[in-house]
Amino acid sequence: MFEKVLIANRGEIACRIARTCRKHNVLTVGVYSSADRGAMHTTAVDEAVRIGAAPSSESYLNIGAVIDAALQTGAQAVHPGYGFLSENSLFAEACENSGLVFIGPSAKAIRQMGSKAEAKCIMADAGVPVLPGRFKSGQDDQSLAESAKAAGYPVMVKPLAGGGGRGMRIVSAPEGLTKALASARREASLSFGDKSLLVEKLIEGPRHIEVQIFADTHGNIVHLFERDCSIQRRHQKVVEEAPAPNLEEETRSRLYAAALTAAKAVGYVGAGTVEFLLAPDGRFWFMEMNTRLQVEHPVTEQITGIDLVEWQLRVAAGEALPLRQEEITSTGHSIEVRLYAEDPANGFAPGFGRIPYLAVPRETDIVRIDTGVRRGDEVTVHYDPMIAKIIVTESERGEACTAMANALSAVRVAGPTTNEKFLRAIISHGEFREGGVDTEFIPRNLDDLTLVDEAPPSEFIVLAALSELSRTSEGEDDQSPWKRSSGWRLGSPLNKKVTIMESGSPQTFVLSFDGLTKNGRTIDANGRWISETCFEAMIDGQKYRADVVKHESVINIFSGEMFVTLSIDDPLAYVSGKGGVEGSLFSDMPGIVVAVFVEGGEKVTAGQPLIAIEAMKVEHTIRAPADGTVLSVNYTEGDQVSEGEELVSFTPD
Repeated sequence: MFEKVLIANRGEIACRIARTCRKHNVLTVGVYSSADRGAMHTTAVDEAVRIGAAPSSESYLNIGAVIDAALQTGAQAVHPGYGFLSENSLFAEACENSGLVFIGPSAKAIRQMGSKAEAKCIMADAGVPVLPGRFKSGQDDQSLAESAKAAGYPVMVKPLAGGGGRGMRIVSAPEGLTKALASARREASLSFGDKSLLVEKLIEGPRHIEVQIFADTHGNIVHLFERDCSIQRRHQKVVEEAPAPNLEEETRSRLYAAALTAAKAVGYVGAGTVEFLLAPDGRFWFMEMNTRLQVEHPVTEQITGIDLVEWQLRVAAGEALPLRQEEITSTGHSIEVRLYAEDPANGFAPGFGRIPYLAVPRETDIVRIDTGVRRGDEVTVHYDPMIAKIIVTESERGEACTAMANALSAVRVAGPTTNEKFLRAIISHGEFREGGVDTEFIPRNLDDLTLVDEAPPSEFIVLAALSELSRTSEGEDDQSPWKRSSGWRLGSPLNKKVTIMESGSPQTFVLSFDGLTKNGRTIDANGRWISETCFEAMIDGQKYRADVVKHESVINIFSGEMFVTLSIDDPLAYVSGKGGVEGSLFSDMPGIVVAVFVEGGEKVTAGQPLIAIEAMKVEHTIRAPADGTVLSVNYTEGDQVSEGEELVSFTPD
């Protein structure tokens, strides 16, 4: 085992790696950007080094800065985590050339598996099933069109480099290919610095099954069973579980054998994941191999009892695998969900901003929480908006689903919009509960999964008003006449007033010596703070209790599975842009304009692309809401835009 390891990452995975290192008395060095000063992962390590500015390209992707930090602090090895430099062969080589141990496979294996074209050629030669397509096509539109024709429509366009679902486009017919290629190239270049593409046959309605493998330098190689990662939005995983439900044992065995063959074909060492597309008839095809620790590795750890990070450290230090294949067993069922700051009802647009309040379920024998975010932290535009991974493990899958639903009901996040309700809708959906869903589950059920909440019960509007009116200034003298509940005030009774927006309509509440009124009508209600965030109210003889969090001009109410966001009407507050001048289209997030499809004066049809914004390395296309005319386009390609900025002025027909 090493004496000191540098963790070349941030957020929850950096905290996760540090936890195992601490357990084995391995000192840790963290790195951080200027945006992450004081972040949770910097306090989870023994020492932390600033490596650059907020943009990833100037910090977490800066190979020289990371290597320098490792050498300056006396680290012997570097753990890349996932994302950033974890699958960068140049980084692995730089570590080796600097006398550092890269905790992962060889640079050669990373390079081979990092090129989807080369990987598929290697797999085909090794006898692992691969999808139809030309893997070494030219990169001009004509060559890729020939590849699409050879594979047969529909096809999938995907970047040759990178992963995580970014840059992938489905093309159903030849006439849609040119536009898809242009869009995929832009996103691939932004995400991976490489705009090379691959076109292959699209398998409709498959399951996404992956096998965790592990190999050492002594010739030992094992699998640690499979994970089902079929619940995806925009080709990015949302819910993962192990083992995969409703999978034939014979298919399972063939998947394990194919995964081990794939790893042996590249002389793999370390932790790796071989991903497959599984058709309903039991056929499967190699998709890619991730040469790193996966985001979803906890579900494998939970069913096997094996700490995968510990195994990574041991193998990188030259030790043999701790267990033989026959000694590795699977017990129970584990499910993981990814809690993101994003808005599922708004095209999964990433959310940003400070998190003034955060509560997640307490860890138990059933519930595990992996997070790198604390109350008061900020979700920034520069990095992935994950807040936490929630993992539950039970003896049976049905029990695990129930445990996850209970865990999600305990989540409390104030600030940016999250996907917590969306995750609950998935977990409670009948199709998911049956098990074995395909990758089209979310698109197929999106309307049901993103239903707009009904208006909150009027009692919780009253509770919100009472909670706001009952706040007292910190440090105020209990004997001060200004704090007395008698309503004493110089010259007139004390009246406290707050106006809360209810369904777009202002509701004015006044608390005075005579009681509470709403729009001048008396309400039989009173309340008190039970704790810093818990407020209890008695309304018309009925008791209500909720967690209440106020930040800026917003009040969040959490009660059981109910989550309500209310705005306080402040006559002095002014928000520009967002909220909408009729006929104007605004940016819902800060980002960079990557494409402009129209110009002023152009007639457009409903759904036609107008402008594309890149945020969080994902391209978001703003489309015409109706048939009409573009009056003006206010930004050009390459411009940076802020949230709420008017992008396009538009008039409907």
